[in-house]
Amino acid sequence: MFVNIIKTYRNIVAVCDKELLGKKFEEGIFQLDVKESFYKGEEKSKEKVIELMKSFSDEDATFNIVGEKSVAAAIEAGVIDKESVGEISNIPFALVLM
Repeated sequence: MFVNIIKTYRNIVAVCDKELLGKKFEEGIFQLDVKESFYKGEEKSKEKVIELMKSFSDEDATFNIVGEKSVAAAIEAGVIDKESVGEISNIPFALVLM
């Protein structure tokens, strides 16, 4: 998984499955664009991603999560629950404001 932490007035934690990076998915009027400029950061293991998500969940952070592995890690970290997950073209995603 790739993790990119964007420092603004509120930290943005962008996480995506490695194989989805740079791809665009469309379903009707909805679009999911996994741009490298936003999502490509450091490649990390599932354990490190979970640890990082837990640490940022205590802060004033926003999470952008795309892909089965990334969403599963976010659920395991307690950042989201299954009801918070959407799908576009069978690609799960979640947007969370802590």
